[in-house]
Amino acid sequence: MYHVQQLIAGVWGADGDGGRLTVLDPAGGTPVSEVPVAGEAEIAAAVKGARAAFLGWARTAPVERAAALHRAADALEANADRLADAQTAEMGRPLGAARTGVEAGVATLRQYAELGPVRGGRTLAGEHDAIDLMVPQPRGVVAVITPWNDPVAVSCGLLGAALVTGNTVVYKPSERSPATGWLLARLLDEHLPPGVLSLVTGDGGVGAVLAGQDVDVVAHVGSTTTGRSIAAACARTGAKVLLENGGSDPLIVDDGVDPCWAAEQAALGAFANSGQLCVSVERIYVLRSVAPRFLTALVQRAEALRVGPGRDPLTELGPLVDQRHRERVARQVDAAVAEGARVLTGGRVPNGPGAFYPPTVLAECTDQMAVMREETFGPVAPVMVVDSFDEALSRASSSPYGLAATVLTTSMSHAQRAWRELPVGTVKINSVFGGAPGGAAEPRGGSGHGFGYGPELLDELSAVKAVHIEAPGGEADGRW
Repeated sequence: MYHVQQLIAGVWGADGDGGRLTVLDPAGGTPVSEVPVAGEAEIAAAVKGARAAFLGWARTAPVERAAALHRAADALEANADRLADAQTAEMGRPLGAARTGVEAGVATLRQYAELGPVRGGRTLAGEHDAIDLMVPQPRGVVAVITPWNDPVAVSCGLLGAALVTGNTVVYKPSERSPATGWLLARLLDEHLPPGVLSLVTGDGGVGAVLAGQDVDVVAHVGSTTTGRSIAAACARTGAKVLLENGGSDPLIVDDGVDPCWAAEQAALGAFANSGQLCVSVERIYVLRSVAPRFLTALVQRAEALRVGPGRDPLTELGPLVDQRHRERVARQVDAAVAEGARVLTGGRVPNGPGAFYPPTVLAECTDQMAVMREETFGPVAPVMVVDSFDEALSRASSSPYGLAATVLTTSMSHAQRAWRELPVGTVKINSVFGGAPGGAAEPRGGSGHGFGYGPELLDELSAVKAVHIEAPGGEADGRW
C-alpha cells in the first residue's frame, strides 16, 4: 500500500483539504494507493511557493541545473524497480514494459541535461556601434499535468524540459497513477532547491483548479476533453498552453507487403500496453489484395498473446487501468457489432476479477462507427478493407485528430505521398513505433498543439527577449 504525500512549497506531508481517494489494483481490485486530494488553498500555496523559488532557480547557472537533472536521472535509474512496481500496481502495466518506461524517462532527463547548457540566443546584424541579441529566458511557473498510461516517461519529458530551462514546476500526476508520480517527485526533489518542484495530487478537479491559477505555462498530456478545458482556462488567465491530447491513429497496409509481417506490426501497435498508448494503432485500412491473409495472421497474433496480471513475467497484455475504462472500451466494441462489425476474436468482457479485456479484432468496420472515429484506448484492432491506396489515404485523413499515423508499404512513391499528405504530427513508414532520439512533432486538430519532447520543447518553455544595446550619447567619458 502506497501512502502518497504532497510537496507544497518545499515541505512534504500536506494531507489534502479535499479529502482522500483510493486507487485499486486493476488486476484484482485490492487497494494499492491512498492519496490526498489537494484543496484550493494548497494548490494556491504550491503555486505561490514556485513563484517565490523562481528567481533563484532562473539565476542558477544552466550547467548547475543540468547537473541536478543528471543526479536525478541517476536516482531514477537506481530506483527503476520501485517505479516499475508502482506502475504495475496502479495501472496494471506488465513489469517489463513498466521498466522500459522508466528507462525512457531516465534517457529523457539526461537528454535535457545535455541540451540545456548549450542552448543560446543569437546576435542580429544591426548598427555598427550597437549590439542586438535574441535571448531565451525561462517563462516562470509551469503547471505539469500528466497521464497514467506511461507516467514516468511522459512526466520526465515535461519536468526535465521545464526545470533545465530555469522554470519552477507544480506537478499534478494522474489520479490513476499517483504513487508513481509521488515516487518520481521524491527522487527529483532530493536534487533541487526547496520550492522548485511542488507536487499536488487528487482527481481531475485538482487539475482544473491548477490550470486556472496564476501560472505562466500549463503543459498537459491526456484526453482531448480535458485539454480543451485547460485551453479555455488558459485563455482566461493568459498562460501559454501545451497540449498532447487524444488520437485515433490510422495504420495503412498497402499492396505488396508481407501480410504476416504487417499483422505483427498491427498487433504491436494495437495491443502494446493493452492499447493504452497515445500513439496506439486505433484504426486499420488494408488493401483488398492482402486483406484475407492479413486478417488471418492478425487474429492468430491476437490469440497468441498471454493475458494476465502485470506482475507475472509471462504476461504480454495486462488489464486495462480500471473497470470504468473497460466499460468504455466494451461499449465501443458492442456498438460496432450492433452496427454491422464482425468480431474475429475477443470482444467480450471476461468473467473474474480485475479490469481485463481480451485483444480484439473487428472486421467489416465503417467510418461511422465510434471505434473508427473516436479514441478507443484499448486492445481493439478495427479493420476496414479498401480498394486503393488513394482511398486508404483519404479515409485515414478524415479524422478530427492529428497525432500520428503509420503506413506499411513497399512503394517509395506511396511513402512520400503519405508523409506529405497525412494531416498528423508524426508519420511512421514501415514501423509502428520507433524514431531517432530528440524527435519532436506538433500534434494537430483535436490532438493538441505545441511541441512535445525534443529540443523544441525547450523553446516552448522559454520566452525570447530582444535586447538592443547602444553606447550612451553625448561626450564620451570612458565609462562605456
